[in-house]
Amino acid sequence: MTTRKKEKKFTKKLLHKYRLVVLNEDTFEERFAIKLTRLNVFVIVSLGSILLVLGTIILIAFTPLREYIPGYSSAKLKKQATQLSFTTDSLKQVIDVNEKYFASIKRVLTGDVKTVEFNKDSILNAFNEEAGQLTVKPTKQDSILREKVDKEDKYNFFESAISASNFVLFPPVNGTISEGYNVEEKHYAVDIVVAKNTPVKATADGTVIFAEWTSETGYVVIIEHSYELISVYKHNASLTKEQGDIVKAGEVVAMAGSTGELSTGPHLHFELWSKGYPINPTNFIDFK
Repeated sequence: MTTRKKEKKFTKKLLHKYRLVVLNEDTFEERFAIKLTRLNVFVIVSLGSILLVLGTIILIAFTPLREYIPGYSSAKLKKQATQLSFTTDSLKQVIDVNEKYFASIKRVLTGDVKTVEFNKDSILNAFNEEAGQLTVKPTKQDSILREKVDKEDKYNFFESAISASNFVLFPPVNGTISEGYNVEEKHYAVDIVVAKNTPVKATADGTVIFAEWTSETGYVVIIEHSYELISVYKHNASLTKEQGDIVKAGEVVAMAGSTGELSTGPHLHFELWSKGYPINPTNFIDFK
């Protein structure tokens, strides 16, 4: 009996009605009134809490606001981070290649080339011994491939089929050579005496890879040609081409002069480099 009385009393408390009244503090006028029970208040608070939790979950799961939560990373951000990592790695490789390329250009400008002495006879003997030990017999597939390539080269009229033997160099200027090519003195060029403002012409088709002023050699032009050949023109009075320009053989790239600390008079300091090594220009060009 006691338990039932307690239950009835608890139920009565839950269903007991209360009146929430909002009064005007000055006039005590009733502005708003609502009837409530403890059960109604409990249900309303519970439903409000549930809706608040659901709204927060939906807001975080389906809107971009979740990206502002510390420690949370979206798939888009991960993708961007991966792309940036690949881009950074590619840029690093490009920078490394450019640094090596600029280092080789610097060696060309300064004439910093190491000469290597070796015994030609010992190298030829070693080569002959190795060649004698090799017994290479062409296979059937190799013979078929060679025949196919020969036929393609025979009827190929494109520029790629032209051999290096047909590659002719054009004299940049005509004049008297005041100082020739000398490896012992590290003068990897020929100096041709010309009048000031004489047009300096490209020795072959190519691309200008350097066209700037240097303190020692004045205005300098460097052109990259086919077959890994590079030509260098120093001590110019002015330049007519810029880096990146494409030039044809015989096209004017500069005007001769006597600029730079190492110049003693109007002349052209002309160098030829093949595969990173200096070569004597007079072996390929007649400057008279």
